[in-house]
Amino acid sequence: MSLGILEKNLHVIDSPFEWLLVILAALCVGLGKAGFSGLGLIAVFIMAELFNKASVGVLLPMLVVADLSVFPMFRKYASWGPVWKLLPPALIGLVIGYGILRALPEQWAKPVIGGLILFMVALQLVRRSSAGIFDQLANSREFGLIAGAFAGIATMVANAAGPVFQLYFLTKRMPKMELIGIGARFFLLINIIKLPFMGGLSYTTGESLLLNLKLIPVILMGVFFGKYLLVLISQRLFEWMIVGFSIFAGVRLLFSQ
Repeated sequence: MSLGILEKNLHVIDSPFEWLLVILAALCVGLGKAGFSGLGLIAVFIMAELFNKASVGVLLPMLVVADLSVFPMFRKYASWGPVWKLLPPALIGLVIGYGILRALPEQWAKPVIGGLILFMVALQLVRRSSAGIFDQLANSREFGLIAGAFAGIATMVANAAGPVFQLYFLTKRMPKMELIGIGARFFLLINIIKLPFMGGLSYTTGESLLLNLKLIPVILMGVFFGKYLLVLISQRLFEWMIVGFSIFAGVRLLFSQ
């Protein structure tokens, strides 16, 4: 794949195969926001392969579009209360993550994002195999502070905070639909806050926004399709499949040149 320049080291999508990849990423964004959260890591992987470090800013507006679509669909299942509790440490994490992203050398971007993906997968596996450990932490104020801060760091550096968010709220025995509803509120707010940061780094630009605009129909299709898939497909089986692909994606990025 040849590299071109849009504004600042952004990859030019100039082949049918690359368009197929970004369309798949957009579909994964919509499906992930509608409940199949593991697919969000696939979108992170695809965009990192195409855009390297700048992928964080290219992917962000796509996430905002999906958040805006999911929020009204799941509004009745949740409230803003849990969001306000997690927001302060998440904002601290955003600032730390911004510093990391600015200092991160371009050649380290893929390995760092790959490492974060693998860490998120590990969290999902630990949650499934050692639920009792996290149940003991559920009401710990320290656990909430750590989860919020790390979610802020992960979302700023790689748009990959979903598993941390889920881990925190699932320890509180939160029903699936309420979890999605709170997530829609939390990530809509966080992703909007991140937009000026990405613009300042020139990772979200006029050219990248034009690409995002072209992908909106695919994102919306993923959101609405995902909502109906929730009641038709065993989410447990589906997410085990995503775990397998995410491990592959993380390893590929971790050892990418």
